[in-house]
Amino acid sequence: MYLYSLTLQRATGVVCAVNGSFTLELLRPDEAGRIQILHSVEVFGAIRSLAQFRLTGSQKDYLVVGSDSGRLVILEYNVAAARFDKVHQETFGKSGCRRIVPGEYLAVDPKGRAVMVAACEKQKLVYVLNRDAAARLTISSPLEAHKSHVICYSVTGIDCGFDNPIFAAVELDYSEADLDPTGQAAADAQKHLTFYELDLGLNHVSRKWSEPVDNGANLLVTVPGGGDGPGGVLVCAENFVIYKNQGHPDVRAVIPRRDDLPAERGVLVVSAATHRQKSLFFFLLQTEYGDIFKVTLDHEGGERVKELKIKYFDTIPVTSAMCVLRTGFLFAASEFGNHALYQFQSIGDGPDVEASSTTLMETEEGFQPVFFQPRPLKNLLRIDQVESLMPIMDMKVTNLFEEETPQVFTLCGRGPRSSLRILRPGLAISEMAVSQLPGTPSAVWTVKKNVNDEFDAYIVVSFTNATLVLSIGETVEEVSDSGFLDTTPSLAVSLLGEDSLMQVHPNGIRHIREDGRINEWKTPGKKTIVKVGSNRQQVVIALSGGELIYFEMDITGQLMEVEKHEMPGDVACLDIAPVPEGRQRSRFLAVGSYDNTIRILSLDPDDCMQILSVQSVSSPPESLLLLEVKASTGGEDGADHPASVFLNAGLQNGVLFRTVVDMVTGQLSDTRSRFLGLKPPKLFSAMVRGRQAMLCLSSRPWLGYIHQGRFLLTPLSYETLEYASSFSSDQCAEGVVAVAGEALRVFTIERLGETFNETVIPLRYTPRKFVLVPKKKHLVIIESDQGAFTAQEREENKKVFFEATGIGENGTANNGDQMENGGGDNDEEKDPLSDEQYGYPKAVSDKWVSCIRVLDPRTGETTSILELQDNEAAFSVCTVNFHDKEHGTLLAVGTAKGLQFLPRKSLIGGFIHIYRFIDDGKGLELLHKTQVDGVPLALCQFQGRLLAGIGPECENKLFPNTIMSIHTYRDRIYVGDIQESFHYCKYRRDENQLYVFADDSVPRWLTAAHHIDFDTVAGADKFGNIFFARLPQDVSDEIEEDPTGGKIKWEQGKLNGAPNKVEEIVQFHIGDVVTCLQKASLIPGGGECLIYGTVMGSLGAMLPFTSREDVDFFSHLEMDHMAYRSAYFPVKDVIDGDLCEQFPSLTPDLQRKIADELDRTPGEILKKLEDIRNKII
Repeated sequence: MYLYSLTLQRATGVVCAVNGSFTLELLRPDEAGRIQILHSVEVFGAIRSLAQFRLTGSQKDYLVVGSDSGRLVILEYNVAAARFDKVHQETFGKSGCRRIVPGEYLAVDPKGRAVMVAACEKQKLVYVLNRDAAARLTISSPLEAHKSHVICYSVTGIDCGFDNPIFAAVELDYSEADLDPTGQAAADAQKHLTFYELDLGLNHVSRKWSEPVDNGANLLVTVPGGGDGPGGVLVCAENFVIYKNQGHPDVRAVIPRRDDLPAERGVLVVSAATHRQKSLFFFLLQTEYGDIFKVTLDHEGGERVKELKIKYFDTIPVTSAMCVLRTGFLFAASEFGNHALYQFQSIGDGPDVEASSTTLMETEEGFQPVFFQPRPLKNLLRIDQVESLMPIMDMKVTNLFEEETPQVFTLCGRGPRSSLRILRPGLAISEMAVSQLPGTPSAVWTVKKNVNDEFDAYIVVSFTNATLVLSIGETVEEVSDSGFLDTTPSLAVSLLGEDSLMQVHPNGIRHIREDGRINEWKTPGKKTIVKVGSNRQQVVIALSGGELIYFEMDITGQLMEVEKHEMPGDVACLDIAPVPEGRQRSRFLAVGSYDNTIRILSLDPDDCMQILSVQSVSSPPESLLLLEVKASTGGEDGADHPASVFLNAGLQNGVLFRTVVDMVTGQLSDTRSRFLGLKPPKLFSAMVRGRQAMLCLSSRPWLGYIHQGRFLLTPLSYETLEYASSFSSDQCAEGVVAVAGEALRVFTIERLGETFNETVIPLRYTPRKFVLVPKKKHLVIIESDQGAFTAQEREENKKVFFEATGIGENGTANNGDQMENGGGDNDEEKDPLSDEQYGYPKAVSDKWVSCIRVLDPRTGETTSILELQDNEAAFSVCTVNFHDKEHGTLLAVGTAKGLQFLPRKSLIGGFIHIYRFIDDGKGLELLHKTQVDGVPLALCQFQGRLLAGIGPECENKLFPNTIMSIHTYRDRIYVGDIQESFHYCKYRRDENQLYVFADDSVPRWLTAAHHIDFDTVAGADKFGNIFFARLPQDVSDEIEEDPTGGKIKWEQGKLNGAPNKVEEIVQFHIGDVVTCLQKASLIPGGGECLIYGTVMGSLGAMLPFTSREDVDFFSHLEMDHMAYRSAYFPVKDVIDGDLCEQFPSLTPDLQRKIADELDRTPGEILKKLEDIRNKII
């Protein structure tokens, strides 16, 4: 079996973020405050740390990347080519995320003279940065600052002006703890703050200063120095922020804590951002509960620090990184869930709870805490967000809504930011307006009055017997003085020349001049116009019977008849290419006929109406569009291509046919086709982000556009449309106006380049698993959280708080809806303190809350929700039909009571609940509850019984650790163990016994499993690998041919395992922990793939190849790319599609070189890549 692996949705979790002016994803807020992705690049590795620096006096930042490659890479952003260029790549160690290989921490000298890269333990390397005579960046060989038996928690560069660079680190020495068996030394171990000095003269690094620091210290923040401030560092520790510098007494302040926080919980700072201006600087520190504090230092003359103040600023969801931008924005990369962009409303100078080093009170219990209450946002305003699926907890692909393509249902997020997200392949759109029309329209156009106008002047709608003209202003209203003929249907409406309008109707052409004069051209005899194609200078009409008449505008602005041409039969469709810049006319006319051909005709005066080329197609063409792609040399899309014209044809069998027209000869080459839907596609030109794009309206709308150098054809998530035109007004600069049914719709297309768009349904606690209830089409979701209060308790606490503070509840009745997390963007009016924003109040750590939810995904409504009582939490769920069939389909839920993981795993008891469905599947009723010994992590129906994997046993004591998955097929049971991979079992009914007849020889830590066929299962392990395990065919036959089962029973196992071993036939490193696997097809008629979802929020697919030829082609294209995909096991029989998809972004020369080695042309390779992608999505 050979597979093609392709990432469908990139990982959306952010590991680390930095900001700078880079004249990885590079994001930038645009004028409207929306985040735009300028560039993203696959690194084929795990990025562990990022830092940015600039050399003194330069205007540009460089980016330093610490990864699992064992190398330090320095990149610069090339604006002209819109890409990152690699400046240096220094190898220093082994690949992989290892304890003593640097890459986990990066620190740069604030003046850009050196960079330190450190490991979790022992090793630290310092590289000196400089520039040569040509102002190019140079890098030295590494200087060592190693110390064995030392764990490192955080490093940063100290701002000491132009003195020798100094780096600070929080370290813990464990050499004594290693030698002391009593554990006393480990309990007494003390963290130290250590300064490392790089002597630029002697070119070596020494430990300059070290002193003990709080054992809760976890983060260092550089304080501006060298004339801008006092220098030194802020040490963020549990409950405190301490200012430290060599030869300076500690200045300590306590971090304010929430009123409702249990005393046992400390407060840790998880991310920090610094804002510097000429005269002032301040720090924003965020705690693990999401509260942001503004820290300021009161210092005299840039030397002594007199006071350290910590003031409550605002509360936003917990971040993994924050960046303050110079333009007054704060980018918050959330730890889980959507990332956000905030705008500063103020910098927190108003009155708020404040802790200071001068008011620090010491009592017998320790330092006295300062308390505060979170409040709605005051200093920040959220203006945009980037959707993130991180982490995907569970996923199912199914077509519940009976749409054209199946939907992907994912459980995402954690705690109060949990959600069920329904993903559909396609771009999201936002609807601006829908208005009903007096009849059923057949077509719509928008026109400007003058070429130089910014916005459109009219929307013209054609009906079967009339034309309606709407003028666009503050509002859109009907007008009758536009000069258009309104008693006839229209075939085309457009702008001609600079400032005149043209209307083509069945009986003629109406040319409306700018001064109001109207010229009419009438059709000869009884003939009528059936089709029309035009641009700003040229018009071609087709009369019934197949006659073509060509008009051109002369110098005076009159429309003159130039040439006639008889086609062999009726014309099905036609189109003229737009006039190229600097030319008077376009050269090509495309004509589609009912005899399944498309002809390209010349419009040049020398060979007017001569046929240049003919293309036969599989079905009569319905619509044609000639689209010019302008020449670009590394423009915004980062690709070099000469100007070219594409001929797009929508055929009556629902296929879109694309081919390139040679600019000189008019010959057609490089044809591609794709099935779009059941209706013949109609093609329209539209503007998207200032560039020409193509709208294809079939049974659903599609958009063809160029994004980051490659052509993408993506569906729009919208209903079927009949006719469309691009639309521009001052409320909506780039939109589309379309007709469908009796309505006129105006919409804009949201973020480009995305594969899926999502519908979000908020949940109450962290979702664990869900099942689909067959027939009823409901979902049952189990959710559970540790260390939280139940919804009921939270509501009561909130009530008490509101009464105490006098905030009214704004009339929100306590009707249970209030218990869900924020219902949308405007939740601040409903609820002054939404849980989504502020997180849940924390309870003691051994308290669990959990619920079972029945949800109707079509309406998004929860039809029933059961809270589990008494510290019970749900961990597994399945539907089951028992032998007696008395209650029909039942629901089994596995729960654990009083589960604790620290100091060691313990629980009061496990239970299996059986519920039956009531109210037509909308509600649940408990039938009975069975106590078991362990946590039931896996449940599965088997031959009218329920299989439960309870800790290490399942009717059978042979399983080594903890069962985490059970799948069944016919009479086989496939059991996945949490650290021992798969076991294949057979059940003997007469003995009521399970026999393990095969297992895996590799001890895998499974995180996900899925049954593929009778002998094969797919699994994923916690190190980010996907593998397929298959029972050898001869063993499988032997077991099936043993009727009594006696052979299995008496066969001796090998090495304490089963008598037979499965073979691992597929190995591939994804590079991210896979949490769910599912076999499904994402497109109608597409190949069945294995779809996976990961912790970082990415979705991918593995498609089996059907021909040996394709395997050979792609393995030659991929060539020599083993290291990353073989990080744990050698990659086996999987082609890395993400690597192959880098081909279009290579330079044309390199593309030709690779294509020559494969005996192909670059066009053929691109076509192959497009075809295989279209099989998946």
